[in-house]
Amino acid sequence: MARPAGNVRLKAARLAAGYPSQQALADALGVGVRQVRRWETSTPPSPQPEVAQALTRTLGQDLESLGFSTNAGTQDRGRRTILTATAAVAGLAAVPTQAVAMQPATVAADYETVTRAHRRLYWSVAPATLHPSADAHAALGCALLTETAGQTRRAVAAALAETYLLAGRIEFFDMRNGDRAGATLLRALQAAGEADDPLLGAAILAHTAFIPAWDGDRDGAVERMVAARTYARRGRTSAELLAWLDAVEAECETRCGNTRTALHLIGHAEDVLAAGTEHNSPEWLDWFSPVRLAAFKGNTQLKAGHLPQARETLLGVLDDLDPSEEKQTTVILGDLAAVEAAASDPEAACRYAVRALDQLERTWYAMGMDRVREVRRSLAPHQHERCVRELDDRLYGWSTTVSALSR
Repeated sequence: MARPAGNVRLKAARLAAGYPSQQALADALGVGVRQVRRWETSTPPSPQPEVAQALTRTLGQDLESLGFSTNAGTQDRGRRTILTATAAVAGLAAVPTQAVAMQPATVAADYETVTRAHRRLYWSVAPATLHPSADAHAALGCALLTETAGQTRRAVAAALAETYLLAGRIEFFDMRNGDRAGATLLRALQAAGEADDPLLGAAILAHTAFIPAWDGDRDGAVERMVAARTYARRGRTSAELLAWLDAVEAECETRCGNTRTALHLIGHAEDVLAAGTEHNSPEWLDWFSPVRLAAFKGNTQLKAGHLPQARETLLGVLDDLDPSEEKQTTVILGDLAAVEAAASDPEAACRYAVRALDQLERTWYAMGMDRVREVRRSLAPHQHERCVRELDDRLYGWSTTVSALSR
């Protein structure tokens, strides 16, 4: 497999920042598109100081991280790492820039083993515990990229991209820090570019769509989803990945108030799974299944005001969820509580909300707590009822409050 052509780091940063074309970035910077085209070649010329400042400010990374050589005559050195700054963020020593010995081919399999372990640990280990470990593993991956070549380097880069994706998922879904998640997902996309792995690139780009969608920025979310689908077409895409892309876009449309469009996308995803002949789903796609798709559907039905349908869908999800899917259980319980609150049944809403809090005490998940808090706000007209006061006692108890504030 040939090394991906061009400055993949700058291309990845451009896409992650929401500039789908070279012309879009050129317009933002006030330069000609030919200049951007030259920057995205395999030997990019260094931009002029004023333009360089605008470029790094717009894309959120320094020149070396964007694939430029920061010192004449040291271009090879500049290519040896995706982000030397990552090590400093993780509290580790900076990646060395001097010549280093090459690692054996077995290093890729060893590095991938830890990446797979982190992937499994995500579903049970507290995010505050797992995140530093993932950060440190990413720093190690950056260092290994300087000491590997060929297929070994591409394998390390793919595992590094997945590690950054995991860290970004924790930052967004568990820590609720969109800005930090965006920067981490950019590094993931750059690593996927180094690995020339379009399917992993599609998954990362789809995750970046969540960030503008949560702020109600539909245009920003759509741009990233178009890029994600473009990348998916470049690889041997499974039915599961295509359906998940529909589900992500449906979630974004739901967040932006377009529930009719979202339900259409979910229906398409169901058809894709039912008719799909390619089920060679990537190993890392462990966050999606037909049950998870039904969970997306139930939430969208809730937001659309289709309460009987939402109740039926979510109860089915709750029955079908594997007992190990504790984080998703809190989200489903929260959505069921929201259904009953919308149906003017505060007692049933509080019962589901308390069950969600019970689960959150065992396995913390910020998205689950967000659901419970949304339910409590919706119960304001019933706040003097006994069931709501009892919910408040649980919601603002010592253990729950301390757990929420400590994350």
